[in-house]
Amino acid sequence: MTASIAPAALASAVEPAPFAPAALERARWYVVVVCGLVYALNIADRYVVSTVLEPIRIEFHLSDTGVGWLTGVSLALFYITVGIPISRLADRSNRRNIVAAAMVLWSAMTAILGLTQNFWQFLVARIGVGVGEAGGTPPSTSIIADYFPRERRAFALTIYALGLPLGAWLGSTVAGRIVDHYHSWRAAFIALGIPGVIFGVLIFLTVREPQRGRFESVEPSSEPQAPLRETLLFMWRSRAVWHINAAGTIICLWGWGLMYWTQTFLQRAYGLSTADAGARLGTIYLWAGVGATLGTCAVLSLPAMRPPRRIAYFLGGIVLASTVPSFVIYWTHSLGVATAMLWLVVPAIYLYVGPQMALLLNFLPPKMRAQGMAISLLCANVANLIVAPIAVGAISDGLAGRLGSNAESLRYALLALSLTGFWAAYHYWTSVRTFDRDDARMLAAAVATA
Repeated sequence: MTASIAPAALASAVEPAPFAPAALERARWYVVVVCGLVYALNIADRYVVSTVLEPIRIEFHLSDTGVGWLTGVSLALFYITVGIPISRLADRSNRRNIVAAAMVLWSAMTAILGLTQNFWQFLVARIGVGVGEAGGTPPSTSIIADYFPRERRAFALTIYALGLPLGAWLGSTVAGRIVDHYHSWRAAFIALGIPGVIFGVLIFLTVREPQRGRFESVEPSSEPQAPLRETLLFMWRSRAVWHINAAGTIICLWGWGLMYWTQTFLQRAYGLSTADAGARLGTIYLWAGVGATLGTCAVLSLPAMRPPRRIAYFLGGIVLASTVPSFVIYWTHSLGVATAMLWLVVPAIYLYVGPQMALLLNFLPPKMRAQGMAISLLCANVANLIVAPIAVGAISDGLAGRLGSNAESLRYALLALSLTGFWAAYHYWTSVRTFDRDDARMLAAAVATA
C-alpha cells in the first residue's frame, strides 16, 4: 500500500495496527472530514430556520407557540419517528449509502422550503427535512467509531463536531446576508439546500464502508444485530449510559433551546434586522465554536484525559461554569453585555458534542451504536425541538399580555430555561460512579454476540 492510494480506496481497509501507514491514516481523516461536512450542512439547514423565525412568524401570522410548532415540532416529530428504524437499518447494512441518501433528501426538502407559499406547504416540506436528517448523524458517528480505536474516538469525534459551529455560521451569518441581499427569507433555504444534494452524491462516490466492530475484536459475519428492545434495556441498565444520555439531553434543552430563540430575542429586544442579528450570532458561532472545539481537541489529546471519567468531569465543570452567564444574556438590557456573555456560553454548547458522542459510543456494543446514537438524538431533539420551542413560546405568549411586550415576555421565558444548565452538570458527575462496572458490561455484551 503506497501513499498514492486515494482515500476512498483505503476506507474499507482499516487495520487496528498501533502505527497505521500514512496513507491509511489519511483515509481515516478523510472520512472524518467528509462526515463533518455532512454534519455542518445538517446544522446549517436547522439554523437557517432560527435565523428567519421572525419573518416567517410575521408572514404566516403566527404566535410564538405557533411558530414553535411549525418550525421545531414538525421537524422533531418525524425526525424521531423515523430515526429509530433508520438506525436499525444502519446497524445491519451499508451506512455510507444511508448517509448519502439522507443528505440528498433533506437538502432537496430544504430547497423546497424556499418555494413554499403558506403554512401547510411549509409544514410538509419541514417534515421532509426531518425524515432526511434522521439518517445523518447516527450512521456517520457509527462509521467513525469503526475507523478509530476507543482511545482515539473522542479526538476524532471532536474534529467531526467542528461541523457544528461551521453549520451554525452558515445558517446564521451566510443565511442572514442572503436574506438581506434578496429581501426574502426563502432565498436562504434555496441557497443552502442545493449544494447539499451535490454533496450527497460525492459521499456515495468517495466514502467506503468500514468493517463493523473491528476494534472490539468482534467478527462482523457472526454478530447479529441487536434488537431495539435489547438496546433500550442495555441503555437503561447501564447507569453510565443513562446519565451520559441525560446530560446530553439537558444540554440540548439548555444550550440549543436558548439559541433557538436568541436570534428572535435580539431582533425584538434591540431592534436588530435579520442580517444584523444573524451576523452577530454567526460570528460567535463560528469563532467561539471552532475555538472551543479545537481547544477541546487539545485537551483530549493529553494522556491524562484518556480515562472517560476525566472527560465527564471536564464536561460537567464547563456546563456548570457557563450556566450563570447564560442567565445574564437575557437578564441584562445591554446589547454589549449580552454579546459578551454569548462569547462565554456558546463555546460550552459546542465543545461537549464530540466528547459526549465518544463517551456514549464507548459504553455501547458495536451492534447497538447506530441505534444507541439514534435514541440519544431522539431524546436530545425532543428537548431542543419540541420542549424548548413549545415551552418558551407558550410562556412568552402567556406573559406578553401582562408585560405589554413580546420582547419582555420572551426574555422571562429564556431566563427560566437558562437555569437548566445546572441539571446537566449533575448528570455528568453522577455518571462516573459506575464507569468501571458498565465498561465491563459493554465488553461482555460485545463478546457474547460474537
